[in-house]
Amino acid sequence: MIQIAVAGTAGRMGQTLVSACESHESFILTHTFEQPGHQSVGEPASSSGSSPVIAESIDGPLFDVLIDFTSPAASLSNLAFCADRGLRAVVGTTGFDESEKQRMAELSERMAVVWAPNMSVGVNVCLKLLELAASAFGDDVDIEVIEAHHRQKVDAPSGTALKMGEVLASTLGRNLESDGVFARQGHTGPRTDREIGFSTIRAADVIGEHSVWFAGAKERVEITHKASGREIYANGALRCAQWLMDKPSGLFDMQDVLGLKA
Repeated sequence: MIQIAVAGTAGRMGQTLVSACESHESFILTHTFEQPGHQSVGEPASSSGSSPVIAESIDGPLFDVLIDFTSPAASLSNLAFCADRGLRAVVGTTGFDESEKQRMAELSERMAVVWAPNMSVGVNVCLKLLELAASAFGDDVDIEVIEAHHRQKVDAPSGTALKMGEVLASTLGRNLESDGVFARQGHTGPRTDREIGFSTIRAADVIGEHSVWFAGAKERVEITHKASGREIYANGALRCAQWLMDKPSGLFDMQDVLGLKA
């Protein structure tokens, strides 16, 4: 039985993770916590009657794997706690800047971490398909990444859209910082051949939709993923947790977990 701790338990993703842990026989939810002062602190993590009470910090006996879908600052603080104790972590937080990514890499030298902006198996299959399509089309098509999420999402483009852009740029020998186009307004001039364009939609309760266009003369190929429930991310995170159990240290992603890396 793998002992799981969930950070950010009161949020929508946290609650989905709690439910997923309770429904899988291979996992037991032993720790749940929220930021200090949160109104849910002291309450049971779920209505099942068997879930742990939400705490303000990690305390008591340790666990096997932390699952963290919170914020960059909170995730790094939680990772530091785990690194000091040799614990493992699965991180689905997005919005890290370059210095924060470097800090995560440093912490992973003392612990095993899976960090992926999207834990969905389907999305990660799409990433592999993007690599294949970009390699086949080369510079003969225009590439656009379109993503949509719920109105509460605070970062844009989504971490998944950026990951898609990174895969495309790496395959095509481009630099996302210089070739990525994240806004168009006014007189922009014609599109350049190296652009990787991004469009962002924020509306209502959209859970997550991503589409990449490969648009050439007289034809267009679209690779699309649409999520209809957060359960796909929670189940993917638990798959990562199980995969990590024999890893002493290192920074991995969902492509490692699924065996999709060349």
